[in-house]
Amino acid sequence: MALPALVLVHGGAHASDCWDLTVGEIRRLAPELTVLAVDLPGRRGKPGDLAAVRIADCVDSVIADVESAGLSEVVVCGHSLGGVTVPGVVAKLGTSRVREMVLAAAFVPPQGTSVLDSLGGAVGWYARRAAAARKTAVVMPRIAARLAFCNDMTREQRKFVLSRICGESIHLVTEKIDRGQLPDDVPWTWIFTGRDRSLSRRQQRRSIAALPGFGTVIPMDACHDMMVSEPERLAEILVGRCRRYSR
Repeated sequence: MALPALVLVHGGAHASDCWDLTVGEIRRLAPELTVLAVDLPGRRGKPGDLAAVRIADCVDSVIADVESAGLSEVVVCGHSLGGVTVPGVVAKLGTSRVREMVLAAAFVPPQGTSVLDSLGGAVGWYARRAAAARKTAVVMPRIAARLAFCNDMTREQRKFVLSRICGESIHLVTEKIDRGQLPDDVPWTWIFTGRDRSLSRRQQRRSIAALPGFGTVIPMDACHDMMVSEPERLAEILVGRCRRYSR
């Protein structure tokens, strides 16, 4: 049984290692599934100046990783701020290679607006302060990260998340979004987090409304970083989405 590869794109203040627990569960459930968790520019060993990184740089970086891995058919999943990158990746790879776009509690602002225009909660408060101070690369304070990402987590899960928080480019939340090249016929799935302090239910519904056509919404009773708090359930969902396209 041949499956499309699963490409995982992390969110803001995170890197590819945020997926480690979920990737472990995916490998247990579907050892035949190829998984590529990418680092966006400026994270861990990936070259890039966070002060200058733009959305287009992130898109190009993911495309380069996909090509380097030799992946011909993919399901692309973006978490949180990865929602500004994934549509560009889907548009560039095209319908011949992308089987589905998965958005896990992702920031998908209306066309022509920025994430910051509608960002609320602890993340919004911090991002607005950073933007007002004209900072271009920022590191989220530990307390803000805990409030935004870790509610209802165990002590071990919080430690996992907070030990991996990294710097972020403010441009990714202030840059205006252009999804004009996103194909209308690529299936999409939204993972709707019911206990999210970074992306409220109302914000998620607005993001869903900004997507083309009709997709699938899968509810999770989870906080924003569901890949850490609920890795087994998220792995089941992602494996299930990929298996829909088995050959």
